[in-house]
Amino acid sequence: MASLAGAVRRSRRFLDRVRNRLLPVNQTDLKATNIRFVDALKGQMPHDKAMELAIGGGFELIGPIEVALLRHYGLPEDGYLVDVGCGSGRLAKPLSAWLRGRYLGIDLVPALVAHARKIAARPDWRFEVIQHIGIPERDDQADMVCFFSVLTHLTHEQSYWYLEEARRVLKPGGRIVFSFLELREPVHLKIFLDTVAAMKRKVAMPMNTCIDRETIGHWAGALGMEVVEIRDGADTIVAEGSLGQSTCVLRKPL
Repeated sequence: MASLAGAVRRSRRFLDRVRNRLLPVNQTDLKATNIRFVDALKGQMPHDKAMELAIGGGFELIGPIEVALLRHYGLPEDGYLVDVGCGSGRLAKPLSAWLRGRYLGIDLVPALVAHARKIAARPDWRFEVIQHIGIPERDDQADMVCFFSVLTHLTHEQSYWYLEEARRVLKPGGRIVFSFLELREPVHLKIFLDTVAAMKRKVAMPMNTCIDRETIGHWAGALGMEVVEIRDGADTIVAEGSLGQSTCVLRKPL
């Protein structure tokens, strides 16, 4: 866990330096903000390294933790997973060795999606570039939808919109697994305060958003979903380690 935390801290410091060189942009323009940030990284380092760093530190360490969490929360080996904000394949790469079923990975940034498709090396899996909020799938198809480090960068309205989409594409009994930041966690509070400081400096960066548990409860009620579990970011839910972000699991009724 110490090595993961150190890698994330080092990556965050570097990413802050890159962001400091960018001009201010509209943070609610999700696609433009993220493409611009990835392009800036590509100008600073080799392509593959930029693809990994674009979604944060600990690329090789965090992916297996995410896989273990999805298995822990009931993803069948022959099931169908929708990975919203798949990025450059941090989850898809280790998942490809275990999941025999279907997979849909979506993201706003074409370069990240192309890299995820390449390293997953699963021609039977779908990777798609999206333009805005939405899941390109029919109703009642997926066993699970995951959002790792996605709702952390959206407004509450955008997060709820995505959860609506996730509920729509889930089979009855299917589950949503998402990570989030909450102010009750000291590490997350620091991220919030650092974000305030960055905004004062007019640094161009994806937003960092905290969600409280009461809000999640209200969202679940409005969506007609059950809150299965909420865990602290420091909790070791699986043997592979902890994400550092809090985790929530919602269930669609049968």
